Amino acid sequence: MKSPFWHYNTSFDAQDVIQRYAVDSPPAQEGMVVNFLGVAVDPKIFPPILTEKAGTVEPVPLPSNWHADIAEWGAALRAVDLSGSRFTMIELGCGWGCWMNNMGAAARSTGREVHVIGVEGDVGHVEFAHEALARNGFTDDQWTIVNGIAAGQEGVALFPKQDHAGGSWGLEPVFGATEEQRDEAVASGQFDVLPMVPLAQIAADHDRIDLVHIDIQGGEVDVIEACLETLNDKVAYLVIGTHSRQIEGRLFDLLGDAGWLLEMERPAILSLPPEGPLTRVDGLQGWRNRRILP
Repeated sequence: MKSPFWHYNTSFDAQDVIQRYAVDSPPAQEGMVVNFLGVAVDPKIFPPILTEKAGTVEPVPLPSNWHADIAEWGAALRAVDLSGSRFTMIELGCGWGCWMNNMGAAARSTGREVHVIGVEGDVGHVEFAHEALARNGFTDDQWTIVNGIAAGQEGVALFPKQDHAGGSWGLEPVFGATEEQRDEAVASGQFDVLPMVPLAQIAADHDRIDLVHIDIQGGEVDVIEACLETLNDKVAYLVIGTHSRQIEGRLFDLLGDAGWLLEMERPAILSLPPEGPLTRVDGLQGWRNRRILP
């Protein structure tokens, strides 16, 4: 059976973009999984899949690897392609810093200056990101990580704690927590109380952001809608993980009406149990800002 990840819609040659950035014979690293960009990943971030891959070098992900498919790799690398001599990106819901590390490495390989920014709610995942960026040769002045929740406006959010970082990658925050909710959450010991961080605040020190990668467990439309002015003014390219077909349709309307150009699209992959459609694999959209990249 042919992989569903071969099926995507695009206006550029995504496979060519991926192949051009692939490192020629990246060396293996003991205890690590090395990907086609030469980025070393510690198996502890996702033990069920990566433990048995330790010490190996992955091939070019056509149509996919353990983390992403042609659509997502192609769209993210497209943003690197369209950047100038400096590549600046923001990853909302950065986890272990996957897209910061990978797109930072790709941009660096072309001689571009690099600055990567991440926002993440899980403190253990923030530590993973620190470790990964250092392991992959990024200096302290090349990255910024905020322990908070990406949102459309300032406020306070509650984020579930987990016993072991890497145990779950789909935790959802509670936005706009009241003082009573915060007190209850702190008393329970099951949540961290974190700031809600607007995109305008994250991007304030930068005139142009070449890529914003968003994967925030279903909150993507609300954040994009609330931050649309900042996106229009500063962000050249958007790569969005979508968590339902409904979200995909809302993004078509929202960004299409705002003048953005859809360049990559793979719909969410569904299963159809009796109780109704269930998203089995997140979808992906890549949008170009025609104000910045006509």
